[in-house]
This record gives sequence, structure tokens and C-alpha cells, in this order.
Amino acid sequence: MNRRSFIGMMAGGLVSTPRAAAAQRAERMYRIGSLNTSPIPMPGHFDPIWIAFIERLRELGYVQGKNLSIEYRSSNGPVGPLPELAAELVRLKVDVIVVPSTQPAMAARQATTTIPIVMGAASDVVETGLVKSLARPGGNITGLTVSGRELSRKRVEFLREAIPKVSHLVVLADSTNPVHDIFWRETAVAAQQLHVKVERVDARAPQEIEPAFVEIGKVHPTLLLCFRSQCCTPNGGESTI
Repeated sequence: MNRRSFIGMMAGGLVSTPRAAAAQRAERMYRIGSLNTSPIPMPGHFDPIWIAFIERLRELGYVQGKNLSIEYRSSNGPVGPLPELAAELVRLKVDVIVVPSTQPAMAARQATTTIPIVMGAASDVVETGLVKSLARPGGNITGLTVSGRELSRKRVEFLREAIPKVSHLVVLADSTNPVHDIFWRETAVAAQQLHVKVERVDARAPQEIEPAFVEIGKVHPTLLLCFRSQCCTPNGGESTI
């Protein structure tokens, strides 16, 4: 299964397949590797996006237990185990690795240059070095991306419009996430242009959140902005405070 074919399936672009290809799928068991930081889904507790993904595969003739198997690997919050989990999927010789966000994508790319990697919604993929360009990503990685640079500026602008008296902004970020560095730079530029004092406090893991809030409380900011991060919820899931 090549990269373009798999993306076609995700987007629902394939509405028909040659009989020979259908017969070939029936004879072979395809393997998808799922690399994530969120907990491994349990029966009846799948993410709606993942359910839609599985359903679309079924519509295209790829059925779990029949001609499709999925290898789930999750770090359950921390990003440290991701490289080894990605390497494990490579050793299993999966046909494709599906990742939801930037950090799993980076771990997968470091683990293989041949197995296709499909991103669900990674952020700023050019700036983080995941792809060469949006038009010609190159390598073995493709998928969907969102740009956080412009959003970072807009957040500050909207906050200033909603609360004109904002004078001191504190950003809670995760220094282990390269995307947060991009968000931080753009946020800092926008804040300075609006004459808003801005500071950054890092919380790289759940146990660092409480000390971070203690530190934030000492400076008495007008507003707190939290970047979306696995460290923002005790159970390791992604959330925004």
C-alpha cells in the first residue's frame, strides 16, 4: 500500500477499486500501526475521529479481523517512550503508521524512512522539519497539518479585543514540544506589538503543573494562556486549560 493510496482512503477519494485489487486485498492481511500519546482506546471508548476512520476503511473493503489488523502503541502521556514505540512498529513491519499529531510524527519519522507515515493533524510541519514543503513534502510522510503561527498571533489579538485592560500575559507551555516553541515566539511578538507584557512558564509533565501554577500566582498576571499539551490534564490526555 503506497502513501498516495492510503491518503486517498482517508479522504474518501476512492469510491471504487479494480476487481484485481479487491481480490488482492482479500488475500492479504494489511497492518496499520497507530502511534499516539493518548491512552489506547478500549472497546466502546474510541475517539469519534478514529471511529470514522475505521468505518471508512470498512467501506473500502478493509475490515479488522478479515484483511486488516491494527497495532496500537501509546505512551499514555509522556513523549519520551515514543521513539521506542515507533521502532517497535517498524520491527512489526506494519504497512503504514498513522499518527495524530506532531510529536508522534517526529518519532515515527526518526524510526523509518520507508514505511509510509500519515499525519492526522500535525502542527507547522515545515517549521518543525517534518516535511520539506507543503507542496512537495518529500520522504515517506504525508497527511494533514494546521498552522499555529497565525493562530498564535490571533489568540493574543482576540484576547486584547475581548479584555482591553490585559496588560500582563503568562503562557503555560511544554518545553519538550517543539511546536510550543513556535507558538511561543509568535505569541511573544504579537504581545509586544500590543504593548502587553508576556512571560513563559513551562510544565513538561503532570507533576510540574502544580508548581507552575504556584509560580504563575506569584507574578499576578492579567491573563493566562495555555497551549494545548498532554501535560495539561492529570490522565495524560490532550486538553486546554
